[in-house]
Amino acid sequence: MTERDSVDEHVTRWRKILPDLDPVVEGAVARMSALVRHLGRAKEAALAEHGLQSFEYRTLHTLAGRDGRATPSELAAALTLSPSAMTSRLDGLERRGFVRREASATDRRKVTVELTAPGRTAWQSALETEGREEHRILRALDPAERELLGNLLRRVLIEAEREPRSEG
Repeated sequence: MTERDSVDEHVTRWRKILPDLDPVVEGAVARMSALVRHLGRAKEAALAEHGLQSFEYRTLHTLAGRDGRATPSELAAALTLSPSAMTSRLDGLERRGFVRREASATDRRKVTVELTAPGRTAWQSALETEGREEHRILRALDPAERELLGNLLRRVLIEAEREPRSEG
């Protein structure tokens, strides 16, 4: 028999109350939810270990994904923030030395935000700490199983991202 997890108890409890409950679907969804919560806690711990808050990390991560340079409006759009919220966020990151704003030589109204070396180090350190936990939990699967899991989750996500069909 396969080792039992906390979701097995959850499904057993609810099957008594809801006899028509599909235990496979409930188990899969409950496990995905539990993993999301676990990874969220691991990420917050990794960020705290490196002195970052989630909003700071997301900004550094977005900037790093754009080769370390972007305009404030590009960052605001990517992070779905208002221009004033983006300005406030960049002010804090600039005070910490994680980003620098650079005015355009040709148009003083245009500013580029650049990820500094300390900002890149803080982002990479938190990313690596978080990645260790992701790898740790996926070591429960061999490489072929990890690939299969990724493919199965991709199929489920594609279905989730589709427009819901009306069942009328």
